[in-house]
Amino acid sequence: MIKNRLAKTVFGSAFLTTMMVPAIAFAEEVPRDPSVDIAMYAAAGASLCIAAMATAFAQSKIGAAGAGTLAERPEAGTTLIVLQALPETIILLGFVIAFMMTA
Repeated sequence: MIKNRLAKTVFGSAFLTTMMVPAIAFAEEVPRDPSVDIAMYAAAGASLCIAAMATAFAQSKIGAAGAGTLAERPEAGTTLIVLQALPETIILLGFVIAFMMTA
């Protein structure tokens, strides 16, 4: 059994993503109106833009805190690298959403 709350959250979200993405990908396509395409592409761009801004905000806060932590405790370098890379999943998921909206 997983005892760490963060590990439970990460594992649970990864599990749900692996279960939901194939279901969405193989869903039956419905014919759509060509005039709706502009709104769909705008929504895809907005989802990617919001995900990018959220990633930038998270990385700026983690980077600022990480610089102070690294100055006091140099052995925390590996943990800080992992924490700096975690927000990248936000932009990757935003890209997946934008791709699934336009595909």
